[in-house]
Amino acid sequence: MIIAVATLYATGMEIFRLIQSRVVNLSDLFLLFIYAEVLGMVGSFYASSRLPVTLPIIIAMTALTRMIILQSKEIDAVNIIYEASGILILAAAAYIMTLKDKLSLEKLQIRKDSNNK
Repeated sequence: MIIAVATLYATGMEIFRLIQSRVVNLSDLFLLFIYAEVLGMVGSFYASSRLPVTLPIIIAMTALTRMIILQSKEIDAVNIIYEASGILILAAAAYIMTLKDKLSLEKLQIRKDSNNK
């Protein structure tokens, strides 16, 4: 609950800053997406009492994307490639974890069906 309150506070402060400055950059939007994903993760935890592994991975992908956008003019191209490779690795990990969850649910259903017979 503390994480949700802190995230809502940070979101409100960021929106207030955007309204004051009257300028919205792409990095600001990515930050708001990160806040939304954190709130989604908290909501998912309270709904199912478990934390899906893919949500923090997606948050990390969004954070890396935001970092690339913020630093793209000041760093070497090789570092951008490294960061983009990190996003690709995280995307592959999220996909694998999604498949694992799907297979686990199918195994659970098979066990449930075999116990009912």
